[in-house]
Amino acid sequence: MSAETQPLPSGATAGQDARIIALIGTGHFLSHFYVLCLPPLFLIWREEFGASFAELGLAVALMSGTTALLQTPVGFWVDRYGARPFLVGGTLLMALSIAAMAAAPGIWAIWVLAVLSGIGNSVIHPADYAILAGSIDKSRMGRAFALHTFTGNLGFALAPPVIALLAALIGWRGALLAVGLLGVPVVLAILVQSRILRDQAKPKARATDAPSGRQLLLSRPILLFFGFFLLSSMAGSGIQAFVITVLGQLWGTPVAVASMVLTGYMVGATSGTLVGGWIVDRTSRNLIGFVIVLTGFAIAMILMLGLMPLPEMLLPVVGLLGGLAMGASRTPRDVMLKDASPPGEIGKVFGFVSSGLPLGGAITPVPLGLLIDFGQPGLVLPVVAALLALSLLCAGSAQAEARSRRRAPVAAE
Repeated sequence: MSAETQPLPSGATAGQDARIIALIGTGHFLSHFYVLCLPPLFLIWREEFGASFAELGLAVALMSGTTALLQTPVGFWVDRYGARPFLVGGTLLMALSIAAMAAAPGIWAIWVLAVLSGIGNSVIHPADYAILAGSIDKSRMGRAFALHTFTGNLGFALAPPVIALLAALIGWRGALLAVGLLGVPVVLAILVQSRILRDQAKPKARATDAPSGRQLLLSRPILLFFGFFLLSSMAGSGIQAFVITVLGQLWGTPVAVASMVLTGYMVGATSGTLVGGWIVDRTSRNLIGFVIVLTGFAIAMILMLGLMPLPEMLLPVVGLLGGLAMGASRTPRDVMLKDASPPGEIGKVFGFVSSGLPLGGAITPVPLGLLIDFGQPGLVLPVVAALLALSLLCAGSAQAEARSRRRAPVAAE
């Protein structure tokens, strides 16, 4: 299928690509930052609003749930109308909703504004990937995707300490107003630099036998990619939620040491994305092979933590290595999905498939927590490893299906 390519300007350079990545990455940083800027305020809100912990948790659930539900329809709109208007509008809505929480008279207002922020947040993944696919030189696509993931993870990491510090200095209302208004200059920067943000290439004419958007998302390769993202997110959520508890109950690991294991894992997972970007830009021939090797190594590290007693000094190293492998596998995963997306369909594909990430994070904690409640902490990390193994089955099958479908039109000709 021929595509209406939008060739990069002749002056496009690594410097311009860096500016694009900085713009998109800053918005992605804010989207993740805003999701985790609420939990550090729970104890303050509990006292001020008289809210229960369930009511407080509902604020985060509403924000994340709204984002997950709307990503797919927003992806359709991004593909039809272009990504830039949605990126600008969504980022502004997300930021102003957080800023408006500074004036909240009760927890009900936090809920309403959390939904509005989730609506704004829902544009980020479909719009970001559509713009990166259309704007970045192919030789730097891996690093662009890697930095996109890295900035999001950085937002998660910095939100709790920054909000806690600001709340102590200027109060929780001042803290939310300050971080919310940070989104305004980001939006202005995107508007000023919008000429270098190019949409994904689109087909000149729709093929008569091309599937509809709904058929595309329900096709076997895209559903398998959804399973890949969902299962890997379920595994990561399990590690983050319970590795400290599991190590303590299995081996008597002190909380301080077990916390260092989780910190090592998170640092590794965040920095590993950059390694994955370097791998992708050096070779694009066998990305699934890299994903299998890296995820297999992560599985081995997780099983070591859960099945054998290790010296306390070694535990954080094992966590770090497992996180590095997991993080490095994420960029090849994202690029594989981009390559499997038909021209002009990246928004809806990434919107749908990436909704598996928050969904996976919501599914795992309760059943794994039940295993611990029933006196089976030793099963938690093997279950996490099994989820990762299942994700590899989905990944391999998805890649094989996508390749066969790309070859089918050529064979028909």
